[in-house]
Amino acid sequence: MQALPFVFSLAVALGLTPLIRGRLADAGLVAENYRGARLPVPIGVAIVPAALIALIPIMLLARLTSADVFPTDLSLVIAFVPGIALLGFVDDALSGPSRGFRAHAATALKGGFSTGMLKALGTLGLALLVASALPGSDGEFLLAAAVLVLATNAFNLLDLRPGRSVKAFVLLGLCLTIATQITEPLAALGLFIGPVLVCGFYDLREQAMLGDAGSNVIGAMAGVFIVLTLDTGEQVVAFILLLLINLYGEFRSISTVIEKTPGLRHLDSLGRPS
Repeated sequence: MQALPFVFSLAVALGLTPLIRGRLADAGLVAENYRGARLPVPIGVAIVPAALIALIPIMLLARLTSADVFPTDLSLVIAFVPGIALLGFVDDALSGPSRGFRAHAATALKGGFSTGMLKALGTLGLALLVASALPGSDGEFLLAAAVLVLATNAFNLLDLRPGRSVKAFVLLGLCLTIATQITEPLAALGLFIGPVLVCGFYDLREQAMLGDAGSNVIGAMAGVFIVLTLDTGEQVVAFILLLLINLYGEFRSISTVIEKTPGLRHLDSLGRPS
């Protein structure tokens, strides 16, 4: 029964996402992708509304029947993901020419308004809130918050080619679930995984672009997956890897590395229009 949030949100997203895509196009909210095609953006704004609408039948079932439809830690996920979506949408709507943390920091230091810094600080606040609800010492609390922040940004850095962020999330989820045999985080994230897969399909097929409202949400979900699945030592390893990805993405091109690595290049291009 705890798979129902995924099922309901997937069904809602299948109906809602094409409507939002059309609305974005009608409103002139389009941008050029890496090949110069003008696509509606951000299709990621469909993720949270689809999930919240799916709560209608879930709440009715929970209240009016004895069905156990609420996975463990669902409340933690709901506390984090919609807030990240809002911050990502603000960045999509109001961001200027600055890109990358250094550029955003420079803008802020000069007294300018930086949506990137706004998003970073808001993400940190939400991450600290979520980490405070997890058991552990002060050090483990800070480690979990750091993993959440770095994962949220890392998947945004990956979102430079269609479908890349969603593929990375699916691979991460499969690896974590198979390696640990822990399924509770997968169930907790199910309410948002359905809409992410639908929006990811539109992104992969170059029918729309996720935008920060989508890629940051995927990163937030990846971060939650990590902190709910891995122990402290494993989270330290995840923290180091995420930090390296963030630092590399700030100074170098992740796309260049992927395109020069045969296996990664094939996986990265799989499913895209030729």
